[in-house]
Amino acid sequence: MKKFDFTIKGHKYEVLIKNFEESIAEIEVNGTSYEIEIHKEVKVTKTPTLVRQPVVSKPGEGTIKKKDASAYKVKAPLPGSIFKLHVSVGDTVKKGDVLLVMEAMKMENNILSEKEGVVKSIKVAVGDAVLQEDVLLEIE
Repeated sequence: MKKFDFTIKGHKYEVLIKNFEESIAEIEVNGTSYEIEIHKEVKVTKTPTLVRQPVVSKPGEGTIKKKDASAYKVKAPLPGSIFKLHVSVGDTVKKGDVLLVMEAMKMENNILSEKEGVVKSIKVAVGDAVLQEDVLLEIE
């Protein structure tokens, strides 16, 4: 919107241009709205109008897939190597139990259980090097 002040034959007019498309302009003069037609050649804007195709979803797209909730995966919090294993497959663990010890940055780090359950599988062995977010073991 652009605002202009005009004085015609001593009378002051406040003109507000609301919209301007092709040869039709919507204006407001001193609070009264008008729709006017321009008879002069109108400059075409250099900015093109963006036209987008409707978005069509593919079958199955946007659906939420449920993760396998049967096993909780214990992941390595940082890169290092496995120093000691305190559990074996079939052991029952409680929240806070030490599952294994990792050596990282020349320090021994206890990896604790965050859930109660039974150790389903152990994915690492003593001496294995692991990266951050590698799965160490699974608890059901």
